[in-house]
Amino acid sequence: MQTISPTAAHALGDAYIIDVREPEEVARARVDGAVHIPLGSLVARLDEVPRDRTVYLMCAVGGRSAQATQFLAAQGVDAVNIDGGITAWHRSGLPVVAGAPS
Repeated sequence: MQTISPTAAHALGDAYIIDVREPEEVARARVDGAVHIPLGSLVARLDEVPRDRTVYLMCAVGGRSAQATQFLAAQGVDAVNIDGGITAWHRSGLPVVAGAPS
């Protein structure tokens, strides 16, 4: 499974991030611009995942996003897990916003 640090993912600038946490988690803190597809909805929403670029998966600490990364890779998607999830992202001093995405 491919992985990337939060700092390296943020440095990409245009990374396509999918946040697989539950809605209430995303409402507390999220990466601006990340696409929200809860892990439990990923199979049903697979057609929303781009196939023409790398996607980066994030959850709270990395477990659920690792599952999502493995699932998407098995579907032929170039998927990369963000190590440590939004917890590591925030601890690295990277920007997060509060409130549900619009």
